[in-house]
Amino acid sequence: MLPRKLALDELNRLSVDEFKEVEKFPYCLILDDIRSLNNVGSVFRTADAFRAAKLYLCGITGQPPHRDITKTALGATESVTWEYVADITSLIADLQTNGWIVAAVEQAEGSISLTNFIPIPNKPYAFVFGNEVTGVRDAVVEKADLVLEIPQFGTKHSLNIAVTAGIICWDFLQKR
Repeated sequence: MLPRKLALDELNRLSVDEFKEVEKFPYCLILDDIRSLNNVGSVFRTADAFRAAKLYLCGITGQPPHRDITKTALGATESVTWEYVADITSLIADLQTNGWIVAAVEQAEGSISLTNFIPIPNKPYAFVFGNEVTGVRDAVVEKADLVLEIPQFGTKHSLNIAVTAGIICWDFLQKR
């Protein structure tokens, strides 16, 4: 028998109300200075798919409601808890004060390859993603508890922010 694609009503999806009530995984995503509203919408979908505790939007990152975010998020702006925080450095300090481990996702000296990353059990993580061109700000890299780098093997050594967020979420959930 050949595999068959499941119909939408067979996917056992949570309703938005059920999603809001269900326990989230102990991590959040921080988007800082993301220019593309489509990327923001895609990360909302990723945060929903991998049940992130929260999504923070910082700096110039666009915020809902906006048609380009809504178009790509496909309703995830209604399910995912999010907050706009203008100053990312104060957000990082607050998270660290409250026991979160802040991980900048960047190519940097002293970074930890995602292959070698082992989350500390029972600790919440905040993953920071930076601007599509300039990456995570130097000041943020300096304040982070660690820097994670996704191994890449091609010529570009650059992944789209939405792809990067998906890889990080999946890897974290598989390892915790």
